[in-house]
Amino acid sequence: MNNTQSGMRNLARKRILVTGGAGFLGSHLCERLLAEGHEVVCMDNYFTGNKQNILHLLDNPAFELMRHDVTFPIYIEIDEIYNLACPASPIHYQHDPVQTTKTSVHGAINMLGLAKRTGAKIFQASTSEVYGDPHQHPQREDYWGHVNPIGFRSCYDEGKRCAETLFFDYRRQHNLRIKVGRIFNTYGPRMHPSDGRVVSNFIMQALTGEPITIYGEGDQTRSFCYCLDLIEAFVRIMDTDDSFTGPVNIGNPDEFTIRQLAEKVIEMTNSSSELVFRELPSDDPTQRRPDISMAKKELGWEPQVKLEQGLEKTIAYFADLLDAGDNKVHAFAQAQ
Repeated sequence: MNNTQSGMRNLARKRILVTGGAGFLGSHLCERLLAEGHEVVCMDNYFTGNKQNILHLLDNPAFELMRHDVTFPIYIEIDEIYNLACPASPIHYQHDPVQTTKTSVHGAINMLGLAKRTGAKIFQASTSEVYGDPHQHPQREDYWGHVNPIGFRSCYDEGKRCAETLFFDYRRQHNLRIKVGRIFNTYGPRMHPSDGRVVSNFIMQALTGEPITIYGEGDQTRSFCYCLDLIEAFVRIMDTDDSFTGPVNIGNPDEFTIRQLAEKVIEMTNSSSELVFRELPSDDPTQRRPDISMAKKELGWEPQVKLEQGLEKTIAYFADLLDAGDNKVHAFAQAQ
């Protein structure tokens, strides 16, 4: 029997804080937790999160929306914390790199302090970026990584690495109940249409007939996990007993080159877009694929949604935004 007791969920009603709750993944997590009968406090400062993602939840009496920046302390009573607050796409986290580091580090300190005061269990949404441009492939949790500490991506990579350090030091020093999940490339509905990530970039370019931009030769690889598969992993990690902390990889081990993804998007959208190639950005990883052996063993989890199935849903979402006209796309991008 694994730590999830054969997949049985503890459905006792809890009051749960989701930081970054109006974001792409946060909004899906809020939905899931509400569907399970919990009270959800959604906290976001809307730097990359968007009210459009959670408007349909506002009438739910178990849902509370709070505009707050995780880099400042907060004092509320809570049973569990999912700490998702941080810009996750390079175009966003490089816009204000100092604030990105503060969000990861100060945000972790503030949420860990809240967990310490309330006795809450706390989950940290970490990232595969802690492995940097890896020398190990696929990446296992015991790999320490190959990260440039002074590069353009360092604000995110090193911020997340420091957050993990803080989580484990709080466990050792204060016996906090911590959970750490390392997220690999994720996609799905509610991705920001201009977040600069490869899936949203390719779909928006294909749907509008623009050239599809590939950096480098397109032979770098990624593994793409559908958002609802990832949310399932989140709740399973949180439900493990206190002896299991992670970090645990959560992602899809099916590996594709960037060029294969572009060609698949063109095919599925019946687009006339052509491929154009640009210089590869600094420190861009050449390979990224999770070893999910631990997730299978400890959580009984592995992704269920194949890339083509997930792309179909994601393409439909972006097509709906475009079909509604430029005003809806603009509203999504600008709503604060």
